[in-house]
Amino acid sequence: MKQFISFVIKEARHILRDKRTMLILFGMPTVMMLIFGFAITTDVKNVRLVAVTSQMDHETQAACDRLAASEYFTLTAKVPTPREAELLIRSQKADLAVVFGKNFASKHTGIQFIVDGADPNMAQQWTNYAMGVISNMQGSLVNTKMLYNPQMKSAYNFVPAIMGMLLMLICAMMTSISIVREKEKGTMEILLVSPVRPLMIIVAKAVPYLVLAFVILVVILLMSRYVLMVPLAGSIFWIAAVSTLYILLALSLGLLISNIAKSQLVALLASAMLLLMPIVMLSGMMFPVESMPTILQWVSAIIPPRYYIEAMRKLMIMGVGIGDVMREVGILLGMTVVLLTVALKKFNTRLE
Repeated sequence: MKQFISFVIKEARHILRDKRTMLILFGMPTVMMLIFGFAITTDVKNVRLVAVTSQMDHETQAACDRLAASEYFTLTAKVPTPREAELLIRSQKADLAVVFGKNFASKHTGIQFIVDGADPNMAQQWTNYAMGVISNMQGSLVNTKMLYNPQMKSAYNFVPAIMGMLLMLICAMMTSISIVREKEKGTMEILLVSPVRPLMIIVAKAVPYLVLAFVILVVILLMSRYVLMVPLAGSIFWIAAVSTLYILLALSLGLLISNIAKSQLVALLASAMLLLMPIVMLSGMMFPVESMPTILQWVSAIIPPRYYIEAMRKLMIMGVGIGDVMREVGILLGMTVVLLTVALKKFNTRLE
C-alpha cells in the first residue's frame, strides 16, 4: 500500500509541476463556462421590433406598450402597412414586425409576424417570445406558464452540457496522455518491473485525475450557481454520485486510448478531436437529439455524454430524484464496465 501511495504522490507532483496541464485542467472549465454562459447564448434580447397598425385603438396600443416594455424587444418604429415593415427588415433596420389586424381589438385575433429568417432558430424564438408577450395580456389568447426555466435562460441548458463535455475531455485526454508519456520516455517498462502490480500502477496514475475531476466539478457547480445563477434544484449527493460514475467512464476511455496510441500527439488527437465533435454535435448539447436524422440518432446512442447531460438536466434543473434517471445511470454503468474491461484486457495483452 505504501508503494501504491508513493506512486499516487509521484503522479500528483508531476501534474502540479506542469503549468500547461494545470492551465488545461482549470483554465478550460473557467473559460468555457464564461463563454457558454455569457457569450454563446440563445437568449432573446434587444430584438428590433416594428409594429404595423392600420388603426391605433386601446388594445393595439396596449400590445405595443407591452412589447416595448419587455426585456426582449426594442420598438424601433410604427408603420401603417406591412410593406413598409418588410422594407425596414430588408434594409437591416429591424428584425421582426408585428402586424395587427383590424379585428385585434374586438376578437384578439388577426396577428401576423414578418421576421428576418436568415437564422431560422432565432427567428422562431423571436416569434415565440413576441406571441408569448401578446398572449399574456388579460383576456387575450392563452396564458403561458414556463416550468423549470421561467426566464428562459440558455445557461440552464448549457451548464449540464458543459459539465458533460469538460469532464469527458479532461479525464480522457489527461489520462491517455499521462500513460503514453511514460511509454514515449521509456519509463513504462521500468514501472512495470517494479514490485507494484501493473494494474496498481495504472490505478495510481488515474487517482490524481479522479481527484482533480472532482475539484473541477465543484468549480463548475459553484460557477453555475453563483456566477450564472443556475439553480441546483436536485440532490447534491446524487449529482456527485452520477458524476463519479461518469468520471470513471471517462478515465476508462482514456486508458483505452492510451493502449492504442503510440505517441502523445496521437493520444491528444484521439481524445480531443475524435471526442469533441461528437460530444458537441451528437450529445444533445447544442441540438436536440430528437430533431436529428434517424441514422444520427442511432450514432448518438453510443455517445456517453448524451446520457450524462440528460441526467444532469433532470437532477439539476428539474430537481427529480435518482429514480427518474435510472435509465441514464444504467446505460452509463454498462458503458463503464465495457470500456474498463476492454481497456484492462488490452493492457494485459500488451504486457504479455
